[in-house]
Amino acid sequence: MSTDYIVASLPVLAFDQPAPMSWERFLSLMEPEGREPECRGWADIETQLRNAMAEARGGGEKYRRPAEGCSVYWKNRVLACFQEKDVYKREEMLDRVWWDAAGELTPPASPLGSGALATYAIRLRIAIKRSKISKDAGNAAFDNLTSETKKTF
Repeated sequence: MSTDYIVASLPVLAFDQPAPMSWERFLSLMEPEGREPECRGWADIETQLRNAMAEARGGGEKYRRPAEGCSVYWKNRVLACFQEKDVYKREEMLDRVWWDAAGELTPPASPLGSGALATYAIRLRIAIKRSKISKDAGNAAFDNLTSETKKTF
C-alpha cells in the first residue's frame, strides 16, 4: 500500500481529542512491515526540544546534546512553558510544543508523503499519552504517594 494512501485514510488527529486508535492498530496499517514509519529529521528536532527542557530545568550545558538546525524558536517555546506554575498546564503546553514540532516533518509540497506519516506517528503517541491523563487518576496517584505521610499526623 502506498504511503499517500495510508496517510489519506488515517482518522483525523486533534490535540485536544482522545486518540482515534491504539498504537498497535496504527502499526497494523503499516503492513506488511508492521513497523514504525521512519522519522527523518525528527532526531535533531527532538534533541533541540530536550536540550531546551534540560536548560529550563537548570541543567545548562551539562545535559546538552549536539543537534543540527536552529533551536532558538523551540528553546523559546519550551522556556515559555516553564513559566507556567500549574504542572498540568505546563505539561499540556509542552505536549503542544512537541505536537507542533512534529508538524515540521511534513513538507508543504508533500502533504501525504512519508513526512506526513512520521508526523502522524509522533502526534498519535502524544494523543495516546494525553488520553491516559485524568484528574481522578492524578489525584489517586497523589493520595497513594502521600498516604503514609497522612497517617503520621
